[in-house]
Amino acid sequence: VKILFIRLRLIGDVIFTTPSIRAVKRCLPDAHLTYVVEREAAPILSQNPHLSDLIVVDRPQGLQRLTYDFALAENLRAARFDAVIDFHGGPRSSWLTWCTRAPRRIGYSVPFRNWAYTHHVPRSRRLEARHSVVNQWDLLAALDERLGGRPDPQRDSVEMTEDLDVTGAIKHRLAQAGVGPTNQLIVIHVSSGNTFRQWPADYFVQTIAILAKSDPQRRFVITSGPSDRGAKNQIVAAMSTQVRQLVMLDEELDLVELRSLIGLAALFIGGDTGPLHLAATTSVPIVGIYGPTLAARSAPWRDPTHSVETADIGTLSCRPCNQRHCEPGDFRCLTRLAPSIVVAAAERALEQCRATAS
Repeated sequence: VKILFIRLRLIGDVIFTTPSIRAVKRCLPDAHLTYVVEREAAPILSQNPHLSDLIVVDRPQGLQRLTYDFALAENLRAARFDAVIDFHGGPRSSWLTWCTRAPRRIGYSVPFRNWAYTHHVPRSRRLEARHSVVNQWDLLAALDERLGGRPDPQRDSVEMTEDLDVTGAIKHRLAQAGVGPTNQLIVIHVSSGNTFRQWPADYFVQTIAILAKSDPQRRFVITSGPSDRGAKNQIVAAMSTQVRQLVMLDEELDLVELRSLIGLAALFIGGDTGPLHLAATTSVPIVGIYGPTLAARSAPWRDPTHSVETADIGTLSCRPCNQRHCEPGDFRCLTRLAPSIVVAAAERALEQCRATAS
């Protein structure tokens, strides 16, 4: 049987589909599994052991998009898939799903797109406390009834295969930067790719300063996405006069390198964005910073024996929100989330890791 998965983009959302990939392969071990994904998120799946093929696509603009997508659709149809699962549910993915002409085309029941699917799965549009991995999993029962029920994070955690050669290269770069075996490496991702999830830069500065002061053996690597290098540079500039424990890597990191770096760390701290969920593919303790989103919907999905701490402000009448307009106008879900809350979560995560190791 030939099965096609479609989730075109967003790093965290692609990572959230990996438990479903594993489950389908476990249920249908002889199935030929193919995944269509855009180039930015493709490294997450490039070494996935359950996939037979990975189709990496671009997103041209204007008339080029029409030519490109018609050629892509023709190739997908020629592959003669038996089933398609559209995890994405957007206009492009639903159209590509329809173009396959697969006898079983599974997708969410979405207004004006139901024509693309033979099997429709209800999905609430409310901002309810239901994890995204569970939402993806809902589609599987329409493929095989044995895949019904709820995913188990211990058995069906998110995954991205580690590249051992890349890890070796990152180890070498860290050693050249002065990180030794007695140092405790903390990776802090300071960008969000979304203004509504961006914790204030000064709060990151305070958090690093407090964590550094409490243990001189700690070393800090600050990372960011390409679109948020300004925030990273601002924080690095502020820290250079306060903390001598910053580790400066000589080049920007791609997704595979970032996954290896996080895997070598003692702790990862970051907002609800792609690298947080990349960290979940490792066993490293995590602190997730949540503003307008809820951990119940997008917490790192992995074996619960690995430490995950949530830092948030708790209950606010406007939280969660649709991240299009801040109703109070002051981003209070982030500005009221004091550095002391994140520091406390970080120390708890590190302590839990020490307790487990002993």
